[in-house]
Amino acid sequence: MWIKSSDQARERGITGLETAIILIAFVVVASVFAFTVLSTGIFASERSKETVFSGIQEAQSTLEPRGSVVAFKGVLSDSTTTVYKLTFVVSNAVAGEPVDLTPDFTADDSGTDPDVSAGANSVTVISYSDKNQFLNDLPWSVSWLGNNDGDNLLENNEKAEITVWLLNRENGTAIGTAGSVAFQTTEGGMTSSSTVLATGDQFTIQIHPPNGAVLNIRRSLPSQLDTVMDLN
Repeated sequence: MWIKSSDQARERGITGLETAIILIAFVVVASVFAFTVLSTGIFASERSKETVFSGIQEAQSTLEPRGSVVAFKGVLSDSTTTVYKLTFVVSNAVAGEPVDLTPDFTADDSGTDPDVSAGANSVTVISYSDKNQFLNDLPWSVSWLGNNDGDNLLENNEKAEITVWLLNRENGTAIGTAGSVAFQTTEGGMTSSSTVLATGDQFTIQIHPPNGAVLNIRRSLPSQLDTVMDLN
């Protein structure tokens, strides 16, 4: 009679069913890993595409200055001579997306006092800084030069002249070629005669459109304040 040895009794093996279960487990794990990798790659690709499109939109909504900054002299009620407004011309930098230049103020007929535009909703902010102060939301108005379609969007081949009003409810005199004209500017400007612009002062105007890069304009006043000054 044949008797099975003890070594043969201890031998083990796997069946076809166990092998199939193990293979299926490997396939499932590999599938989950592959799905995760593919999803991460697709997400990263979409984010990269959004970044590129955002950069293009920013570049296409950029303002650029056209010409010089012009400063206008005024005299406050305490005889302090200063600059009460600045004007400059801007256009669309790369003929791309329109820039919304809806102003909260409109210059009156005399050009010395801006009036509040009823119902206006300005989305472009103009700030001012010098060695003495920072004003984050100056009053400003706009007029359109040459070709334009009648709206407040700065589009291709359009030019807008922006006037920035610097003083804050100060009664004074705007010096003009036709004589002296009383003026009173709006709230949001400079409040003290000790901090208004004087000869030799350097200042920076920043235009913050709703989209696109911030436009920085940095200028210095001459050693003598004339009626109208071209600040190259």
